[in-house]
Amino acid sequence: MRKSIISIFSGVFLLLLTSTYSLAQTPACACFIKGVVRDQHTGLPVIGATVLMVGQNKAVFTDEQGRYMLDHICPGSYEIECRIVGYNPFREKIDLTSGHEEDFTLEESEIHLKDVEITAHRTDAPASQPLTTLSGTELFKTRGDNLAESLKGLTGVTSLQTGASISKPVIHGMHSNRVLIMNNGIRQEGQQWGSEHAPEIDPFVATRLSVVKGAAGVRYGSDAIGGVILVEPEELPINKPLSGEVNMAGFMNGRQGVISSTLQGGIRNLKGFGWRAQGTLKRGGNIRTPNYFLDNTGSSENNFSLAAGYRNKGFGIDLFYSRFDTKIGIFSGAHIGSLTDLLNVIKNGEPLVKSGFSYAIERPNQNVLHNLIKAETHYHFKDGNKLQWTIAQQLNDRNEFDLHRPRNDSIAALNRPELSFKLNTLTNDIVWDHKPIGKKISGQIGLSSLYQYNLMNGRPLIPNFNQFTVGLFWIERLVTHGWELEAGARFDYRTLSTHRIVRREKVSTDFTFSNFSGTIGAARNLTQNLSMTLNVGTAWRAPNVSELFSDGVHHGAAAYEKGDSTLQQEKAVNTIASFKYTSSRLTIELGGYYNYIADYIYLQPQPEPILTIRGAFPYFKYTQTNAVFRGVDLAVDWEVLHKLIWTGKLSYLNVYDKGNKNYLVMIPPNRLENQLKYLIGAGTKIQNTYISAGNLFVAQQKRVPENSDFAPPPKAYSLWNIQAGTTIPVSEKNEFEVSLAVNNLFNVAYRDYLNRFRYYADDMGRQVSLRLRWKFGA
Repeated sequence: MRKSIISIFSGVFLLLLTSTYSLAQTPACACFIKGVVRDQHTGLPVIGATVLMVGQNKAVFTDEQGRYMLDHICPGSYEIECRIVGYNPFREKIDLTSGHEEDFTLEESEIHLKDVEITAHRTDAPASQPLTTLSGTELFKTRGDNLAESLKGLTGVTSLQTGASISKPVIHGMHSNRVLIMNNGIRQEGQQWGSEHAPEIDPFVATRLSVVKGAAGVRYGSDAIGGVILVEPEELPINKPLSGEVNMAGFMNGRQGVISSTLQGGIRNLKGFGWRAQGTLKRGGNIRTPNYFLDNTGSSENNFSLAAGYRNKGFGIDLFYSRFDTKIGIFSGAHIGSLTDLLNVIKNGEPLVKSGFSYAIERPNQNVLHNLIKAETHYHFKDGNKLQWTIAQQLNDRNEFDLHRPRNDSIAALNRPELSFKLNTLTNDIVWDHKPIGKKISGQIGLSSLYQYNLMNGRPLIPNFNQFTVGLFWIERLVTHGWELEAGARFDYRTLSTHRIVRREKVSTDFTFSNFSGTIGAARNLTQNLSMTLNVGTAWRAPNVSELFSDGVHHGAAAYEKGDSTLQQEKAVNTIASFKYTSSRLTIELGGYYNYIADYIYLQPQPEPILTIRGAFPYFKYTQTNAVFRGVDLAVDWEVLHKLIWTGKLSYLNVYDKGNKNYLVMIPPNRLENQLKYLIGAGTKIQNTYISAGNLFVAQQKRVPENSDFAPPPKAYSLWNIQAGTTIPVSEKNEFEVSLAVNNLFNVAYRDYLNRFRYYADDMGRQVSLRLRWKFGA
């Protein structure tokens, strides 16, 4: 069956390749848009800006004179956006019937650490690295999901799960402290070292979710070995009328409901001000597999954020505050009392604990509260120089409750967690964007620092610690003769002091880590339809406190983990290249990467589970080796027939343990995704109406060491899904958007290799979801 499926897709892909030339010659869409992009204050051309057609996967860079041209466009109504770091994005709606000229003037930036486009390869990370983004309707289709689940549809991105309610993003096989998350320009800092410690971020805050693939250590500092995720809100509505949106989502499996609202605008009679308020409520109950409920897998969230900003000529200041508050039930069937029962559950493939539906969240569970406050100010000098300063504080409060209630039945004892972590993080960033040199070279010099301390109460798992990091970077970009070239370097220095009790005595241990990061890359439009990027970058990562000192049961992961205080820092060299072909009916993006990581740290399963006073658990130890990550990402969009679009995505990853001459554990298996979408009423007022059907095929992970895990990798699985949606315009500034989807249509029982609870139970069964959005304006 598997071979026949692969043969079918291979045949389709060969047909696609042989059709490329003829499709490229199709003259059906001969319209174009061209113009010049200039600085509003100086009138000088803006070099390297991205001009894109929103939602059309089509974009170009401006040349040395600030000129751009988008061609091979069909007649219709489009929204054009112009973006580049240091400037506010600008959008314009255009009704296109033939050729059209549209010039843009850009004004000072309202945000820090951002320059992200939907389809272009431009960001504060190296400009030559692949960048993919969810926004607009594609982002709306994920509303109600957590951050990792929202990003799973992108090639090269999957998720590491702990049961059905907790997941974190994985980029090219790497996750946790190897993937940086920039939340509104701030480096997200929580207890991300745990496999079940999901990012404390409400995706409703963002209007764009972007993924930068590959090592990005120069711009973002240490830990950016696997890539960077950018969570970006819309720019503040300075001097704009009141507007907002209401999102609602309902999910049949888990009977989960979500509502999120945003209200924003300027302040009448106060020029230069803008504000935004946003809040989300979420509640869900026990998840159901095709054959049984997963006991105690409910969750709840109560989140909100506030933002305000002021602009006056070249000066600007922004304030932002967010509060993320969640309670997550941990599948009780993962906490087992004896080794015999644990081995029987793994052998039989069914949990000991089964229940019906309930919204109750009992022990074991997690309570997490994350507060972020940010202040950013910037000034644009008239000569073209820009200075930005951002300071932020994050307070992360995590409490984990064991399955077993304390012997003392007092209220205080019942409410006391077995594990409590309180992490306080202060970050400070100063970035200088120098004025263009010779109208071709632009660059940044930056200084960043991070200080954090962590206090832990309860049964010892990791020690208390203090950590300080300081980094200095320099990046230069050159745009000339159709090339965009970039080079940069960075140095980071980190100190770590840990404090723990050993035999009733306080023991303090100090560590010092430092290293350089570098990047060099190029981007070029080879023809009107074909472009390429190439980047070589280095990054490094110091071992975190968990990897150094963990020693005990980790309740959320239902595992016993033991660290190693002799671990060395990881050092990575990543080469990544991509080619993109775009015509009026066909888009192909092919990328390949080779990432060598010296002293790669990972959790190695031990031969036997371990029995503790808390029960029986799988046993893991942190160790390290030299590893090679290499793979291919392929994405294809093809208008097979008029209004009928085929989308194909392939992610291939091969990871090899060079130190032990073997494979590594917990590496994502290969994935193939296909979808057919039919557009109803394209070119009319209901052009956003669609129906689609798709299939996700995940192969069995056979590249694993023999007898290296408590259970063999699960079999391959194939899931079908269907979806339909439409946008209903009510007036010029008011519209409704509706989406109905069914995932795992045939209710297939399967287990995913990257689910830490695959030892105990199946993954989620059929899921029916309904999403509604009302966007309104004054």
